Amino acid sequence: MSEAHNAILEPLINEVDLHAGISELVDRIADDFEGEELYVVGLLRGSFMFTADLVRLLYRRDIRLVIDFMTVASYGAATESSGQVDMMRDIHIELEGKPVLLVDDILDTGRTLDFASRHLAEFKPASLKTCVFLDKPSRRVVPFEADYVGFTVPDLFVVGYGLDFDGRYRELPHLSVVKTDA
Repeated sequence: MSEAHNAILEPLINEVDLHAGISELVDRIADDFEGEELYVVGLLRGSFMFTADLVRLLYRRDIRLVIDFMTVASYGAATESSGQVDMMRDIHIELEGKPVLLVDDILDTGRTLDFASRHLAEFKPASLKTCVFLDKPSRRVVPFEADYVGFTVPDLFVVGYGLDFDGRYRELPHLSVVKTDA
C-alpha cells in the first residue's frame, strides 16, 4: 500500500472560507478584465477544480471566456518537485493579441509557472497574467510572483480542491494538510 493510502489529513481551509476567498479573487480579476473576452489557460491536473469555479464566477460577472488547458508535470508521485518541468499537452487555441489568464493550483518553487508563462508568451498575447489558488512563497526557487493569489499558505504538503497526493484526495471540497507520520 502506498504512503498516500496511509496519509492522515488535517483540515487547513474549510469549504466555506475557500469559496469566499475565490469570490474575492474573482472580483479583482473581473474588475481588471471588464468588457474584455478573456482567454483562460488552466494547468492540469491540479487546477481543474479551481479553474472551473473561477470561470463560472467570472461568467456571472459578465466576463466572456475562451478556455483551454495545458498539462505540465514536475511532481509525479512524489511530495517534492523533481525540478524538471515537462510539457505533456499544449494549448489548442490562438492567443496572439488576446488577454490571457494562466491559472494554476499552487505557486511553490516557481518553476512550473515560470515555464508555462514563458511558453505562453511565445504566442504573443496582448497581456499575460497569472492566477493561483495557493501561494507558498517560502518554497520559491525561481523568482516568480503571481498577479492574483487566492490564499498564501505555509510550507506544508496540502491536498484537496484539485491538489493530490499520488492521484488521491483531489475530490476533497476543502484543503487539508497531509500528515504521513502518525
